Amino acid sequence: MTTPGTTCLSLALTALLALISAPAAHASPDSPDFPDHTTPHADARKSFLAGVTPFVNAYCTECHSDRKSKGGLNYQSALKDPGSPASRKHWKQAQANVKAHDMPPKEADRQPPDDERQRFLDWIGKLKFLSPQDPGLFVIRRLTRTEYGNTLHDLLGVDPAIARDLPDEVSGAGYLNTLSPLQSEQYLEIATKALDQALPPNSPPASETLKPWFSTPPADGTDLKAAATTAARTLARNAFRRPPSDAEIQTLLAVFDLGRANNLSHADSLRLMLKAILVSPQFLFITPATASPQGQSIVPLDDHQLASRLSYLLWATMPDAELSTLADNGQLHHPDTLKAQTLRLLADPRSRALFDGFGTQWLGLGDLKTKTFDPAKFPQMSADLRDAMIDEARLFFDSIVRENLSVIRFIDSDYTFLNAPLAALYGMEAAVNGPEMRRVSLTDPNRGGILGMPGVLAATSFPNRTSPVRRGVFVLEQILGEHVPPAPPNVPALDKQNPTEVASLTLRQRTELHRTNAVCANCHNILDPIGFGLENFDAIGRWRAQDDSGGPIDAAGDLPGNHHFASPRDLKSIIATRSADIARNLTEKLLAYALCRQLEGYDEIIVDQLMATIAKDDFRMQSLITAIVTSYPFTHRRITDG
Repeated sequence: MTTPGTTCLSLALTALLALISAPAAHASPDSPDFPDHTTPHADARKSFLAGVTPFVNAYCTECHSDRKSKGGLNYQSALKDPGSPASRKHWKQAQANVKAHDMPPKEADRQPPDDERQRFLDWIGKLKFLSPQDPGLFVIRRLTRTEYGNTLHDLLGVDPAIARDLPDEVSGAGYLNTLSPLQSEQYLEIATKALDQALPPNSPPASETLKPWFSTPPADGTDLKAAATTAARTLARNAFRRPPSDAEIQTLLAVFDLGRANNLSHADSLRLMLKAILVSPQFLFITPATASPQGQSIVPLDDHQLASRLSYLLWATMPDAELSTLADNGQLHHPDTLKAQTLRLLADPRSRALFDGFGTQWLGLGDLKTKTFDPAKFPQMSADLRDAMIDEARLFFDSIVRENLSVIRFIDSDYTFLNAPLAALYGMEAAVNGPEMRRVSLTDPNRGGILGMPGVLAATSFPNRTSPVRRGVFVLEQILGEHVPPAPPNVPALDKQNPTEVASLTLRQRTELHRTNAVCANCHNILDPIGFGLENFDAIGRWRAQDDSGGPIDAAGDLPGNHHFASPRDLKSIIATRSADIARNLTEKLLAYALCRQLEGYDEIIVDQLMATIAKDDFRMQSLITAIVTSYPFTHRRITDG
């Protein structure tokens, strides 16, 4: 005879398998006609090929063709279908290499003149017009560890830390959508712990969200099946973040019946049913409606899915009562309502989740807590200081969103957030006392903005020294949206230089020596000046006048367009003039994060439209976020073929 615990486990797993195949509820809200995003596809293809083919044939196909495809790049094949995903990757790589003058290689017989090189780059920029109107597929994904813990808290009133033992996934583009047997057991174990917290043994009062069903036993004469049906419908509505289908209700009632058949009480049978809900795919995954209007390839998201997409983007948890009510009433998809709800969610403290999910990824701070630093050189890098570095970035990011400032303030600002340990890195220990973070005005123009933040500077350094290359890549890719080609193979690292020969050289001199290698020169000519412009900051963000060799810091350099700089202040001022590039890059990264996928094809046209919208409001953050939330790919989806 099986024990009650074994019976419960068996029934819960049975319910899980049953719910996997249960159809999801769906809705087809009234919505305005699809926006007119038509593109001159045929003309664009003809024009693109006319502009690109001569360049490719002249400079590329000798090494990248059907006959010979160095580096796995075949541009002859890409010309046959230039708009395909595989071809687009080739074109993006070509764009980066041609722009950096890495291709054609220096030893090639022919080199394009600068005007021909620029025309090729301009044509690659028109590749987006080969893409048909397409919002993309909706990414079905599992809740992250943070989202899962937050959702259990909002649903049952339990501590979000209950999910801390789950492995986490990468936020944004790249979510996982599988569920292994081991993970199923983990979710079942967490569901048991959550129910033990929300429904303590020995019948103490249940949490507020569960009191209607578990506080008092049903009165004599109560139709227990009807009561269970009502409970199933309400509990599943909250957990699934949408009304459950009839088939799902019947599956849950079958779990309730199995509990009763195994001599469980009414309350314990309801508890078993609730456990089945908590381990069901409908709870663990964010999914679109599975049923769609016949004959349509592109459909709007139903209001309940839109509520979940918005809530998990900005709060990393389930929709609250107001969002759920709007979804139930079919009102959320109206653009004005959706915008108003976005602003409401941003005003709530829970919107700090946008930094925790997106901001840390964008600024590269995700690994800072565990990153290794030389303890002899940097004994200050304690756990508390690392937390303060991340908190500074979080509070700064949140202030720009909450105060609706322009994205340019990420580069150029006159304030930050410090506590005493962090203030010491700024040389402001006399002005800030105690462990609490507080807003502080800055008078040093070399500070202010993310490029002067110790957390970002530390994240882009090596354990024992700065890295001009890493910092240069960060500025180009994470701030300006440039694509930096990968380093050529078999190039020796800077640390492989002869120690005797470079002992008296500064890091800049060593890097310039490394740059004499012709293979390295093109990329380093772009990257190094930016990184050198930040060399006054050491590997943990302290100001210095001399580098580790004792030589003076030389932070001077030139950027394309005859822009000369001699300090971090100058470099920041130059970068801040590229407001459109900064805004576009942030828009692209945040849109990809919101859609949980990489951008491609038609998404570039969407970004053009978003840029036109937010430029009218000086690229302010709330305008950027609301434009993304009301955009075509955020509110619509393509239906999978078949």
